[in-house]
Amino acid sequence: MWVTISAAAYVLLEGVAIYFAYRAVAKARTPQGSIAWVAFLISMPWLAVPAFLLFGHTRFRGYVIARRDSQEVIAGVGTYSKAHPASGVGGPFGFNAFEAIAELPVVGGNGFELLVDGAETFDAIFAAIDAAEHYVLVQFYIIHDDRLGQDFASRLKAASARGVTVRLLFDSVGSAGLPQDYLDDLRAAGVHVVNAHAIYGPRHRFQVNFRNHRKTVVIDGQIGFIGGLNVGDEYMGRNAVYGAWRDTHCRLAGPVVMQLQLVFAEDWHWATETLLLPDLDWQPEPSEQNMDALLVATGPGDVLETGSLYFCACISRAMKRIWIASPYFVPDVDVLSALKLAALRGVDVRILVPEVIDHRIPWLAAFAYFDEIRTAGVRVWRYDAGFMHQKVLLVDDEIASVGTTNMDNRSCRLNFEATVLVFDPRAAAAVEEMLEDDFARAYLLETDLNEQPWQRRVGAPFARLLAPIL
Repeated sequence: MWVTISAAAYVLLEGVAIYFAYRAVAKARTPQGSIAWVAFLISMPWLAVPAFLLFGHTRFRGYVIARRDSQEVIAGVGTYSKAHPASGVGGPFGFNAFEAIAELPVVGGNGFELLVDGAETFDAIFAAIDAAEHYVLVQFYIIHDDRLGQDFASRLKAASARGVTVRLLFDSVGSAGLPQDYLDDLRAAGVHVVNAHAIYGPRHRFQVNFRNHRKTVVIDGQIGFIGGLNVGDEYMGRNAVYGAWRDTHCRLAGPVVMQLQLVFAEDWHWATETLLLPDLDWQPEPSEQNMDALLVATGPGDVLETGSLYFCACISRAMKRIWIASPYFVPDVDVLSALKLAALRGVDVRILVPEVIDHRIPWLAAFAYFDEIRTAGVRVWRYDAGFMHQKVLLVDDEIASVGTTNMDNRSCRLNFEATVLVFDPRAAAAVEEMLEDDFARAYLLETDLNEQPWQRRVGAPFARLLAPIL
């Protein structure tokens, strides 16, 4: 009897595995991902079927873009963009590729200020919130109920108390440990608090795909912030395990703030089915710095592989150098090939990654790629003066990028991300100076994988097999 039931259950499980294998072939974003899933599902269905339910979904159907639901705002954004065109032409490659990825135009008249480390970042953000007159839009992937989290909440509540409209989006996966009391306290103070997945998407940490990884603050439609820092004491360097936390945010002014605000409005619309667009200011004052900039928001709702295309577009146009700082280095085949080709044609390609571990599997998987890119001439620098979490990119002397996008499959295909591209030598020079300081606190990797400790030699190839879901 039990044998018959067990056999029937196994046949049913195999049937489910075969169906999921078909879905992997039909829907996976890369051939490597589909092949990996098919082999895993057919050979070990008892393990692979639950894993596929957690990790196997890589496209986010039905993501409603708020800008497409309001023709009035589309017209307004277009008119304002035409009133503030880019002052440059984007060099020999132009702006077309980036504009197509972003579905937005490069605009001129922007201000850009680097914020290096948690103190600079949150001093600037808190000062802006304290000075807000009309509204504050805030979005973070991780919010902790700790010293920084309490200070953050106090600023939001104080703004609300003086009549400022405050809206907060948080990700329920990244902020899984945030107590309900923290959220209830904010709501009681008049802050509009919304889970980014309130209607769609993951609700808990076991649903790992489709996280909203963006970190955005917009003040009165005039000032914006974006970068790698979340709200937690570790980002201030107060965690002994990670040490001095190295991260980068930036302060924006000018028309690009309108684009940052638009992405927030899209996410709010997705989470609430409510349009914010008519309630916001869509005419930010131009900055005297007059820099060209573009907000590139990517995610699994996009038709194109926008995250990967963003990296490839930056790498392929580099003539002199491409420097990339990322806490995780698990690139897809296209990005890997672009990096190697850039190095082979003589471009100074540098990858800055942390020596300190926060997530062991992606940290380990990176070692399976290092030999391959080093052979082509890419230089890998390992930051060991604390944990490095910044997501920064520098192309030649012309383009600087600061945002939330890591160089891994999760950022490129599974998360909602955003980064600002600034097309200006002054921004590039500021990022160059910052990264030069980081390289001075890092060491150049010069040992092959077969010379690494045995745990890395054995573990790295297996960790790389998980690349499609890292």
